[in-house]
Amino acid sequence: MRPARRTGRATERRRLALALAALPLVSLLSACGGGARADGAGGGGVGGRTDGKGAVTLDVGDQKGGSEAMLRAAGELKDLPYRIRWSTFTSGPPLLEAVNAGAVDVGAVGNTPPVFAGAAHSKIKVIAATHSRSDSEAILVRRDSPLTSPEQLKGKSIAVAQGSSAHYEVIASLKKAGLSPKDVTLTYLQPADALAAFSRGKVDAWAVWDPCTSQALDQADARVLTTGQGLVNGLGFQVAAPAALADRGKAAALKDYTARLRRAQDWVFRHPAVWAKAWSKATGLPEKAALEAVRRTRGTAVPVAVDKGAVASEQRIVDAFAQLRLIPRAFDFGELVDPRFNGGLPPSGTAPRSYGKAQ
Repeated sequence: MRPARRTGRATERRRLALALAALPLVSLLSACGGGARADGAGGGGVGGRTDGKGAVTLDVGDQKGGSEAMLRAAGELKDLPYRIRWSTFTSGPPLLEAVNAGAVDVGAVGNTPPVFAGAAHSKIKVIAATHSRSDSEAILVRRDSPLTSPEQLKGKSIAVAQGSSAHYEVIASLKKAGLSPKDVTLTYLQPADALAAFSRGKVDAWAVWDPCTSQALDQADARVLTTGQGLVNGLGFQVAAPAALADRGKAAALKDYTARLRRAQDWVFRHPAVWAKAWSKATGLPEKAALEAVRRTRGTAVPVAVDKGAVASEQRIVDAFAQLRLIPRAFDFGELVDPRFNGGLPPSGTAPRSYGKAQ
């Protein structure tokens, strides 16, 4: 009986050690979108928080630390003459599934989700855009990885959310390195699952965006192998449901909502340190890492028009995925655009701003 007790105690100690070792990962999984589970929209929304008052309600899809956090920090959710009901999604593709299904009126995504949605004949319209640097679009490896250049990814496995902005960053980085998707194993995982696989050594690399990039660098012993800077267009979009745009009350609310987003982005540029603190609270990212992430993303973004330049840039993404047969068809990206809220905005080719000393 004594050996059995010793064996049992040893087993308990191992279990406790494993549980304690997993605590940082559990925390990071929650911060990097692990809290959002499928909710009838294919990987989608949780929340139900509501702001504002009035007879009109906008159902807004968001990602962790995204539009809601920015608008709230900038004070742009005060005195709303309509209601905003928020839902949080793990990434752009499931958010656009909800837009297509009519469960969400509008939501923020990166440059690639509308390409996949458009190829699938989804009912969506691109109504607003921002242009920023692409430093946060990164392929990460573990700090002890022998990989030092994208060329060495040949034969390796890369975790990425299918149809996300990181998906195109992988394609572009491989092409620059003289490789194609056939030269690697693309493992399609949403951010929380990708982080778990990455941290446990189940994949060789992970392609992702902020805040997950910053969280992995700060908490998951990751380092950057390469970024999307100079490879991807840095565009992000607000994408709306055509039915919402056809509704007079919701269309007016969307016009006001996009204007508030532009003002909030300007506020972030003027108050990066204050925004970093708010973003840290929203994402679980330490403030120091949050400020670095703001410098790469929110602090460099410029609201721009969804114009011919943006359409042409997105068309190149459409054509690249269609040529690789990663989407079912090529199509005219311009067909997805509703330019009614472009008024007074600079062209899409406007250089992203940056700031020096944080305020």
